[in-house]
Amino acid sequence: MTDTTTHRPVGRLGNPALSLADDPRADPRMIAVLGAFGVTGHADDAPIDRTAGREALLAFVAAVEEGFEGFFAALAEPWAPVPGIVRETREPAPGVTLHVHRPEGADGPLPVVYQIHGGGMVMLGATGQAYMHWRDELAAAGAVVVGVEYRNGGGRLGAHPFPAGLDDCATGLRWVLDHLDELGGTHVVVTGDSGGANLALAVAIRARREGWSDRIAGIHALCPYVLGTWDRAPEHLHSLRENDRYWLNRQLFPLLAEVYDPGAGNVDDPTCWPARATVDDLRGLPPHLISCAELDPLRDEGIAYHRLLLQAGVPSVGKVDLGLCHVGQILFRDAMPDVYAAAVREVVGFAESVRP
Repeated sequence: MTDTTTHRPVGRLGNPALSLADDPRADPRMIAVLGAFGVTGHADDAPIDRTAGREALLAFVAAVEEGFEGFFAALAEPWAPVPGIVRETREPAPGVTLHVHRPEGADGPLPVVYQIHGGGMVMLGATGQAYMHWRDELAAAGAVVVGVEYRNGGGRLGAHPFPAGLDDCATGLRWVLDHLDELGGTHVVVTGDSGGANLALAVAIRARREGWSDRIAGIHALCPYVLGTWDRAPEHLHSLRENDRYWLNRQLFPLLAEVYDPGAGNVDDPTCWPARATVDDLRGLPPHLISCAELDPLRDEGIAYHRLLLQAGVPSVGKVDLGLCHVGQILFRDAMPDVYAAAVREVVGFAESVRP
């Protein structure tokens, strides 16, 4: 990518020594928060590569998960609770827990937002403080929100490679679709961020294969992590180089991919890596909204997926939020309340827009 005013390459394409804090495109409010945590410089090199062996990779993921969980908890700790939200849990199958958030005293049935948490499909969980708050905010905006706790490929919840997590997401979603009246819902949209966006896109492809995608009203994917082959990424995905080490180091992606899909045994399966989808895999799917961040290494794979959806005739809106790092739309609730509120409106507004 180039700066249209100077015609010079931007980010680390133009200056390999550039850091997130020095990039003039970065939102200064974001930089202030990240600077307080010391994460505006270059992300550290990974200490191992994907050939290190499964035990070493699982230990690495456990350490990375601890760091991310601590960071997200520290970000969310000062956020004021969202009033007027009722929470409950359901267990549609062994090992699958659904966290249901609804606005207290809601008048009439509401859209249901089925939320899948991020973490590269190998770490993090639905009960993290930031994700609990995110679902509360979506519910307060006028939705019944159901967050699914699924089996990760690694981390503290155990090592369950593909397709375990996708199986759980599909199981939970089908339960929600079958219990709309009980939940007080009108229709269901699926949303996810990062690895959760992978699973949101993948569950739609799986539903199409199995003949039930027409029951899903829409898919919202925030900063999708879908390529699967980052160690041999196509040249046209400029953001992998342009924004490398802007909070996320692209060296991390092949390691997480190996934990999720050992030996790359499913590298060509679009329900594992949606970037592998063909037009025929996507044709007939419900409307999508693909939301990317300007300073995210993953930006261009999300844009490419949006364009593939359009080629398949799927209604899709693609957008890029300026000045933000990976999933920056939902990280900075207090420092960037306008950005966070816009992200809430985006999801719930999309759900309203696809109401049958």
